[in-house]
Amino acid sequence: MAPKQDTGRSYHLQCTGEAAATAQAHASPESITLFGSCFCPFVQRVWVTLEHLGIDYMYYEVDPYKKPAELLELSPKGLVPALRLNNFDPPRALNESTVIMDFLEELATSNTKRSSHTTESLFPPLSDPYARALIRLQADNVNRSLVPAFYRYLQAQDEAKQVEGARGFVEAIDGLLTLFKRAEREGYTQYGLWHERGSLSYADVMAAPWLFRATNVLKHYRGFVLPEGEQFRAYLDRVLNHPAFKRTCSAEQLYLDSYERYAFNRPNTSQVANAINAGTALP
Repeated sequence: MAPKQDTGRSYHLQCTGEAAATAQAHASPESITLFGSCFCPFVQRVWVTLEHLGIDYMYYEVDPYKKPAELLELSPKGLVPALRLNNFDPPRALNESTVIMDFLEELATSNTKRSSHTTESLFPPLSDPYARALIRLQADNVNRSLVPAFYRYLQAQDEAKQVEGARGFVEAIDGLLTLFKRAEREGYTQYGLWHERGSLSYADVMAAPWLFRATNVLKHYRGFVLPEGEQFRAYLDRVLNHPAFKRTCSAEQLYLDSYERYAFNRPNTSQVANAINAGTALP
């Protein structure tokens, strides 16, 4: 049964579980510093990208609600993720998760030294622009539909709005799966984990943090159960158990505590929450 009362839990300030081990392994200075927050799905996108592409980096935990000066120097709105590029003098900065992901993908396909375990890209080769465009269509669907639908559902307070929110979130998932099936139908089965022999794609990384939170946060606070279907459940298993993704996941309690503020729609929970309440675009 979903909780009925706000118990005042606060967001966490340190990773737990496998994410804690990954953060500790990346605690030494590098040419790239990722400013992140352990509970943030936008950060997790970038973190998974760094892990999968094998780019050396330092993980640096910040409190985005306190908006420390060092974060504001990198991200004018005080939002995470942010990158500090330490090879420049003075250091340069990037913010916005999709911009950072694009930057890291281009960096990885250049002559940048990688740390170890992969030489894969999140995209098909440049020689196949149509296949790359299909991945971008999938990723665009995640940003335009899946992400806002997640927050609308989680922040909905009355039962009718929650039913509507659940329907909207399922429709957003179905929209993404329609695009996966289109790519499969057109013969593009090696890009993306929708196909059992596919590799992790940009769109997979885009979607995974919210699909993951559907299995714990939405399940706990809204009693949500993800859609059935053998192919979808197999896809979900491949994505959520991908080594690069698992290395960035904390234990479940961190997410339940950190998202209680969203589930009860506390005032000024975040800039994202405020945008959902106002019916405006996400920041």
